[in-house]
Amino acid sequence: MWTARVFTLYPELFPGPLNSGLYKKALNKKIWSLQVINIRDYAKDKHKTVDDTPFGGGSGMVMKADVIASALDKNVSNKKERIIYLSPKGKKFDQTYAKKLMNNNLNILCGHFEGIDERILESRNIEEISIGDFVLSGSEVAVFVVIDTIVRLLPGVLGNHDSLSEESFENGLLEYPQYTKPQKWEGKEVPQVLLTGNHKKIKDWRLIQSESITRRRRPDLWKKYKKKNEK
Repeated sequence: MWTARVFTLYPELFPGPLNSGLYKKALNKKIWSLQVINIRDYAKDKHKTVDDTPFGGGSGMVMKADVIASALDKNVSNKKERIIYLSPKGKKFDQTYAKKLMNNNLNILCGHFEGIDERILESRNIEEISIGDFVLSGSEVAVFVVIDTIVRLLPGVLGNHDSLSEESFENGLLEYPQYTKPQKWEGKEVPQVLLTGNHKKIKDWRLIQSESITRRRRPDLWKKYKKKNEK
């Protein structure tokens, strides 16, 4: 069973959307589990202080290394488990990275204020990852993105396993257009090739569509795809 362990100052936000739909079904089936740790519980003073002013001056507050270390050390016993910190400075989180993170239980550290003391990142070998080039008020929203992406990859979560292989990014391309009934809607017809029953023609059409969409909308992905297929 894959376990996600979330270290946060706002445990009340969880499980949130992860307690509905296929994620809840997978939780009930014990395909995965969620543990939420309140970082504030590991503060040592009576005021439960988790942050302080930054050395060298500057605005805002910085989360304390000693408090975070205590929370991690008392909950992460397996040194092989990854610890990630969600940060705009981190490595880009994508589908390939998600597949790597599903191979072992995952510990996710949520930052707030102006971030966390750099020394905790170094001393606990914490990986920094980013879900995009923007800044959030806190990491919890990003945690939902990361866990969502990983959980749906776990065996037994999606009803149709073929859905995974046909999704965007799985072959380096964006997904082709999809259609369903009614066949004609507001004067628009479903592409005729999809009605032929010829699986080869349909597969070829879908590949052409995926390539065209990727080339127009994501030239960065198209460049990688072309380079990979030229080998």
